[in-house]
Amino acid sequence: MSRRIEDYALIGDLHTGAMVSTGGSVDWLCLPRFDSPACFAALLDDESAGRWRIAPRGAERCTRRRYRGDTLILETEWDTPDGRVRVTDFMPVRDHAADLVRIVEGLSGEVPMEMDLALRFDYGHVVPWVTARERGVHAVAGPDAVLVTGDVAMRGEDLRTTAEFTVREGSRVSLVLTWFQSHEPQPTPADPEAALRETESYWTRWSAQSTAYGPYRDAVQRSLITLKALTYQPTGGIVAAPTTSLPEQPQGPRNWDYRYCWLRDATLALQALITAGYTDEARAWRDWLLRAVAGDPAELKIMYGLDGRRRLPEETLDWLAGFDGAAPVRIGNAAADQLQLDVWGELLDGLALTRETIGPGRDAWAVQRALMEHLHEIWEQPDNGLWEMRGPRRHFTHSKLMCWVAVDRMIKSARQHGLPGNVRAWERLRARIRRDILDNGYDASMNSFVQSYGSRHLDASLLMIPRVGFLPPDDPRVIGTIEAIQRDLTEDGFVLRYRPEHSDDGLPGTEGVFLACSFWLVDALIGAGRREEAEELFTRLLSLRNDVGLLSEEWDVRGSRQLGNMPQAFSHLALVRTAYHFLSGGSPTTEDRIPVDTRNETTDE
Repeated sequence: MSRRIEDYALIGDLHTGAMVSTGGSVDWLCLPRFDSPACFAALLDDESAGRWRIAPRGAERCTRRRYRGDTLILETEWDTPDGRVRVTDFMPVRDHAADLVRIVEGLSGEVPMEMDLALRFDYGHVVPWVTARERGVHAVAGPDAVLVTGDVAMRGEDLRTTAEFTVREGSRVSLVLTWFQSHEPQPTPADPEAALRETESYWTRWSAQSTAYGPYRDAVQRSLITLKALTYQPTGGIVAAPTTSLPEQPQGPRNWDYRYCWLRDATLALQALITAGYTDEARAWRDWLLRAVAGDPAELKIMYGLDGRRRLPEETLDWLAGFDGAAPVRIGNAAADQLQLDVWGELLDGLALTRETIGPGRDAWAVQRALMEHLHEIWEQPDNGLWEMRGPRRHFTHSKLMCWVAVDRMIKSARQHGLPGNVRAWERLRARIRRDILDNGYDASMNSFVQSYGSRHLDASLLMIPRVGFLPPDDPRVIGTIEAIQRDLTEDGFVLRYRPEHSDDGLPGTEGVFLACSFWLVDALIGAGRREEAEELFTRLLSLRNDVGLLSEEWDVRGSRQLGNMPQAFSHLALVRTAYHFLSGGSPTTEDRIPVDTRNETTDE
């Protein structure tokens, strides 16, 4: 069966996530947490890399699937000549152990089923020692141990565990996979039916807190559930995606590990969570930020591990073929050591937002001042830019824009809350950065802002100029930039980040259109008063979600398929923000419950 990225759905337990295919197989699961080595890695190879498949005998693809209401419980159904069957997959929100529960339910007739389990630890590299146990099997390899229990007889076959059974109308067969550290006592596996009730109750209660409403409510709530699922509950960190190395180009080399926490996501995540009423999650994410960035401001990173870890060395796993032949497969991320000046803006903007809405964090202002002092010293340096280009550093317009945002938010916080700081000096710096951008980041002959100083190339990040309050959304220079991007930086109406052939990004290959950037274009069109055009593009973007409402990072216009790691937090964050922008009436200065947009200033002189 030919696979596509959109064939996968996410389940999780707020520590890690599993990717379940339309064929009924769990093809990706890292235990005990998102950034741990995988025990199922077939997503990046073939089935030899580890998977757990349960499906009707001979069936390749399900008939339909859905999430149960506003939960993270996945229901997959098959219509077969022998009858109908449903497989319900979920991971109980973790307390004592990591469990993956699969319940097979007969809906009509008598359906022969087959189970195929191949545990392969360390990303498909290690075959565990498997022994039979009462009602299941026990597998161990180094630090990892797994117990699989169920209502069916299992047998070993070619380094796999298999089973065949039949489900009849009204009957239910349950299987549970429980991970634990091999040196610890074996935990008691979850009771499948009790865990199902508790998991449904948890997600239903969580979703009931949401303030999402209006015509896009379902899309927004599914995005919020996805963001919650990407949260590592012990620390509050939100991973960019639960996967690594899903390609940005079919069979291409642009394959990255996204199982980490990017500071760039901070403001978007805080906006989305606060706007939708999830203040506890916003507070936890804010507190994670403060812990992660604590220390020498000169050592600020663009991304961190789930626990705030800073060293994320990149390596390739040459024994894996990669998704659909895309290579190499990477773990770790070398971009963690890049200089990206925009993160100062995102971080200080996010902390200013939380001060306005959920109150200051402990020592937050002291951390902000230290970051501000360091930014004052380095803002004029070239950097790698928000797209983590591995080519030469340059003066990216967006990087300077976010330096302006950082200073702007510090000034406003100090004045509004009477906080200590050299506000006069900050105001002079804000004016200086503003003039630098207008003098060097705008090309009058193009009637557009440009990707970097001295270039004549475009970048989707320029759409952020009105959004952060640097210029009004109807400023002629903003309108000119929107039109230039629509003309020269889109495919089928969707927005590319930039054109790799023009940008010397230090990487081979190409990529698809970037979904978050396309949502930014919708925001810019709303601000420019082109609401009908914005609604049309937004509707088209929503149509790119897969059958259970998930988005990856990019879209392949020619192949009509999703590209990049999925589900992608950046895409879902942008979807939430844009939906609320519509609900606000289209003006970023009206009450759309996104406070960052109510603090705009357009002049500093």
